[in-house]
Amino acid sequence: MMYPPGVKNNTAQLREKVFFTADGVGLPVRRWLPKTAPHAVVVALHGFNDYSHFFEMPGAYLSNQGIACLAYDQRGFGAAPKPGSWAGNDAYAHDLQVFTQLVKQRYPNLPVYLLGESMGAAIVITAMSQGLLPEVAGAILVSPALWARSTMPWYQTGLLWALAHSLPRMTLTGKGIDVVASDNIEMLRALVRDPLVIKGARVETLYGLVDLMDLAFDSAGSLQGNLFFLYGEKDEIIPKKPTAQFLRQLLAAGAADKTVAVYPQGHHMLLRDLKAHIAWKDIAAWINGNPIRLPSGADQHAREWLGGQAEIGQ
Repeated sequence: MMYPPGVKNNTAQLREKVFFTADGVGLPVRRWLPKTAPHAVVVALHGFNDYSHFFEMPGAYLSNQGIACLAYDQRGFGAAPKPGSWAGNDAYAHDLQVFTQLVKQRYPNLPVYLLGESMGAAIVITAMSQGLLPEVAGAILVSPALWARSTMPWYQTGLLWALAHSLPRMTLTGKGIDVVASDNIEMLRALVRDPLVIKGARVETLYGLVDLMDLAFDSAGSLQGNLFFLYGEKDEIIPKKPTAQFLRQLLAAGAADKTVAVYPQGHHMLLRDLKAHIAWKDIAAWINGNPIRLPSGADQHAREWLGGQAEIGQ
């Protein structure tokens, strides 16, 4: 069952630890602020079954670089109401729009950047491509959720449709699926122990996520603005084929303000891997000056990787 927003009888507010939406929902907020006045701001959006705590390590690093960071638990995730439910693509995009507006009001003279990880990146992509967001200085897309139906095997899409229309509240845990989300084993164990990290997902929620990935994947040609796309070559969650297809369409639409980085040792949880500091440094460098070449050289590797994907057709 989807839980869309209620009636908007309130004025949205951004307080110290809570983002109050216009329909009266309180979404927990985390902040990582520099000790001195910041020179830029990042709004970070978490992935599926995760919550704002995902940005703890990169947020601390960026704040030490003079960049203020804010993140909130999206509807149905973390400590937000109705955990495990799906609020709908429009609701997630609208919340991001309002939160970004409030942040821009709080920091009127600073550039504001959006950073989305996985599902969060898909929300950023769809909201930007549809012109739903206020003007921002740029968007950082980390391991975007782009596994659209058009790139899935027929039996997966067929099974998902059948379950969604017959057993929508069935919970799938992913048990028995042999994929590695990160090489940071201690971090993964901590996620298992964390009660705010959802360990399974109802079929109806997964169906909503795939709808979102469809929208994000189809937005490649219309996505404009200053973009930084990061992907780990060892990502076992979002396959290489849809990622490469999306990137080729994105770059074909104009590459002047688009930076793509592929990290040879990176996994899906790129910002929490054992070598996550490499990506953190690239993000800080990109925000601080949009360099011709990233410190890690991952942008050069991306060109080689994309060429290789084109040759093998994956």
